[in-house]
Amino acid sequence: MVMATGYEGSTLVAELNRLANSGTYPARTAFLEAQGAANKYAGTTGLGILAALNYKADSTRTRDKYKDLNAVCNELASTTGKSAVSALRSINL
Repeated sequence: MVMATGYEGSTLVAELNRLANSGTYPARTAFLEAQGAANKYAGTTGLGILAALNYKADSTRTRDKYKDLNAVCNELASTTGKSAVSALRSINL
């Protein structure tokens, strides 16, 4: 199984799509918008981006404990101090 991280300069939407697509960037024509890609990655439907990513990080986390975008992306990537997109780029699927 080939594992891959994201590419420098990729957008948040591109990284969410890569993660939602098991680590491979889909064709641009198949890209989901950010919320749809976040839900697909998290295995959820109908949630906002933050809710989906917080669910992916911890399915028992309550809304009052949600982390902000940078924090939850760093949690998912097991990194600290990175921007959301930089953290997501580092996730190796």
